[in-house]
This record gives sequence, structure tokens and C-alpha cells, in this order.
Amino acid sequence: MTFKYGVDRLELDIVNGIADGSIKAELCQEALDQINKSRQNVEKMASSDKPVYGINTGFGPLCDTQISPSETNLLQKNLLITHAVGVGEPIAKAISKLMLITKVHALSRGFSGIRLEVVERMLTFIELDLIPVVPEQGSVGASGDLAPLSHLFLPLLGEGEFWQDNKIVPAAEVLSKHGLAPLDLHAKEGLALINGTQFILSHAITALTKMRYLLDLADLTGAMSIEGMQGSESPFREELHQTRAFKGNLEVAARMRSFFKDSQNMADHEECDRVQDPYSLRCIPQVHGASRNAYYHLKELSEIEMNSVTDNPIVISSEEAISGGSFHGQPLAMVLDYASIAASELGNISDRRCYLLLEGLHGLPRLLTKAGGLNSGMMIPQYATAALVTENKSLCFPPSADSVPTSMGQEDHVSMGSISGRKLNQILGNVDKIFAIELMYAAQAIEFRRPNKCSDLIEKNFALIRSKVDKLEEDRLLKPDIDAMITLVKSQAFTVNVEH
Repeated sequence: MTFKYGVDRLELDIVNGIADGSIKAELCQEALDQINKSRQNVEKMASSDKPVYGINTGFGPLCDTQISPSETNLLQKNLLITHAVGVGEPIAKAISKLMLITKVHALSRGFSGIRLEVVERMLTFIELDLIPVVPEQGSVGASGDLAPLSHLFLPLLGEGEFWQDNKIVPAAEVLSKHGLAPLDLHAKEGLALINGTQFILSHAITALTKMRYLLDLADLTGAMSIEGMQGSESPFREELHQTRAFKGNLEVAARMRSFFKDSQNMADHEECDRVQDPYSLRCIPQVHGASRNAYYHLKELSEIEMNSVTDNPIVISSEEAISGGSFHGQPLAMVLDYASIAASELGNISDRRCYLLLEGLHGLPRLLTKAGGLNSGMMIPQYATAALVTENKSLCFPPSADSVPTSMGQEDHVSMGSISGRKLNQILGNVDKIFAIELMYAAQAIEFRRPNKCSDLIEKNFALIRSKVDKLEEDRLLKPDIDAMITLVKSQAFTVNVEH
């Protein structure tokens, strides 16, 4: 498959495929024509006396100051240099690469007036894995992600920095090494480069990729805990969920049924007198399903954004450039905040299951050890899940509900979506750790159900855990065990779907 920038439709798996090199991407003739036509339109406007924002005027509150044709190029260079004021640690190299890919696609739509030469240089960066260094803080997510995008494109000018073998190297040095001369920017090009939501979007893509796996892992983790506690299967029956047919609920309930199929351990207690399980077991379809619905919402809106033009102004013809607000990050900011709550809840209910596993009910020993007293068993890792859950709750404040005016009031409402995207990924990183501890607990609980066997899929994942973490017989240092479990989760080593 070859993806055609500016013509084909980007989707989550496609953009990830381009980023990891499994999908080839190129500019086709249609995209070349779109880019060149748009550039011709801008050049005509730049040479006229009619003021057009960002083409022959200043920016932000200086939009009423017209710039002479002879000063146009310097204006665009100054734009990148003055807006590159990001602070904090660099974002992950992979996120910077996603920013480049999604920006190329947006510019190739033919509404931004950028020269083909500039787009081709960006493609060269991607091809050679010359990925710019971008600070994580400093964007308010309206007028585009101005500071992050400025840092992303400083290397076009020979300024800024690149990643090279996980080291930060001056861009001028890297360009020289590859025989690439710095570019001069022409009319509209600086604005086209830094007006956009690619920082927010690339954090959303990163979160979606991680959240998709964690949603599946949440179901598996819950199923293993239910096996350990010999909980009831009845809350997952299809007849129940057809009466409240939310998409996510139906999917989770079906997955739970598949996890328990042919489980000797679950069949062993079919005639028990337990009426109802606690909510963290019984309501898995409702809670995990709600988080899954939020994921679908974020994915839908992110894929719209992947194929959108978030520049300003939008060049329609040689006579018209529409100045609007397509750079405003609110459409993604709000749904990122929603997804943050959804991700946090996955960890919240997981912590509750950890607590249940320690209570000493349903035939399990207290603290998952038969030698309690002298031994604390699995008591303390749940302290860590409790701390992580509270940390996630504190990260759920929605940045999109806040706005601090900027640019002398010209930009008087901003989305703060860049913070929303960063916080969602922080929350997901904490959920990794919470699931790691619940899985360790669940495996310990299943030990007390032997010689009963679980379903093939759960036994496969149990064996994976035991390949890294031994059954706890007497107290030992648990930090290495927890670290090993976190590595399994982060590397997506668990089999989270039943093979048909």
C-alpha cells in the first residue's frame, strides 16, 4: 500500500504505519498540482496592494499592519523565530514524527499556499529520520500549536535541533552532514507551518494507540481477577446487555464471555449460593464499556482532524483567502478531556478489584498469603494503585474548561488542548502500572484455585506472568516483580483477544 498525501484519507492505523515505515507515503501528481496551484494564488495576493492576513500583513494584534513585498520573506522567518518559545522537556521523538506526517498531509491539501520545495524538505526529514526536537510546554492550543510547531520547523531554516541516536544535535550541524542547505521562507509559508493543531493531534494519536490496547487489557485483567475470586458469569450474559445496548457495553460483555469459555474454574462454582458480586466485578461491561465509547468518540474526531486543514487563512483562489478559526483546538481538547476521565476510570475500577482480592473472601486467604502475620503478602502494592488512582483523578481537571487570553486580547479564547493531550498520555501511563499490579494479584489468586484450570487464553496469560514473576510464598522484595509486570504491560505482551 502507498498512501498519497493530500489525497487519501488518513486513519489511525495508516498514520502509525507511515510513522513506523510499514506503509509507504508519497506526493502524487494530484497533490503536486494542489500545492502548486495554491502557491500561485498566494504569490498573486502577496504582490497586490490588497491586505490579506498573514500574507502581506503582520500577525495577531499586528494584523492591521501591512508589510511590503520586499519584507515578506523576513516576516515569515521572524514568525518562526519569535514563536519558538517552548519550555520544558522535549516530547517523545515519535510524537514529533507524527507532527511532521500530519502536517505534510494538511499542507498537501492545497489550501495553505506553501511551496512544493518546503513540503519536499519535510518529507526528506521523515525519510532520513531527521526528527526535530520539540519542547512539551508552551502551547495554548488556539491560533494553532504555535510554539511547538515553530520548534518543529526551525530546522528548515537551519535553526533549532534534531534528534540523532537519542541525542540532541544542532540542526545546522545535521543539515550540513546530509548536504541540505537551509531554506528561505516566502510569503505565507511561516504562518502555514505554525498555524495548526498537529501537536494536539499527535498526542491524541499516541493516546488512541495506547488506549486501544489498554481497553482490551482491562477486560482481560478483570476476567483474571474474576477467575481468582470465582465470581459470577451472569452479569455478562447477552440477554442482559441487549436491554441496554450501548456499543461499548455489548463489546465488553461479549469479550468477558469469550474469556470464560470452557473454564473449568468458573464451572466449578456454578451452584454456589453467592447472589451478586461487588460492582467492580459485576459492572465491568458498564464501566469498561463507557470508557470504550469515549475511545470511539476520540478516534472519530481525531480522524476528522487528521484529514483537516487547520491553517489560517485558507487560500480558496487567487482572489480570496478566508480568515477564520480552523486552528482552534477546542474540537479535540474537549474530547481529550472526556477520554482522560474514561482512562482514569479504567484504573479506578482496577484498584477496587485489587482491594477485593486482598480481603480474604471467596475462599482466598487475606492479603493473598497463607502465612499472614509474619508475612504481609500482597498488602502494600495496593497502596501504589491507590496513589496512582488519586494522581489520575487530579489530572482529570479539564484544561478545555479554562481559557487565558493571549496576544493582547486578539486571541481571547483558547482551547488549552495541548495540555489535554499531554495529560491523557500521563493518565494512560499510570493505568499501565495499575493494571500491572492487578494482573500480579490475579495470578496469585488463581494459584489458590488449583488444580482447576481457567480458559486457554487466561492460562496463556497466567503462564506469561509466571515466566517473569513467581508465586509469592513468603515475603520478598516486590519491586522487581512490579517492574517486570509493568514492562509486560508497556510492551503489550499480553494476549488480549480470543483467537477464533
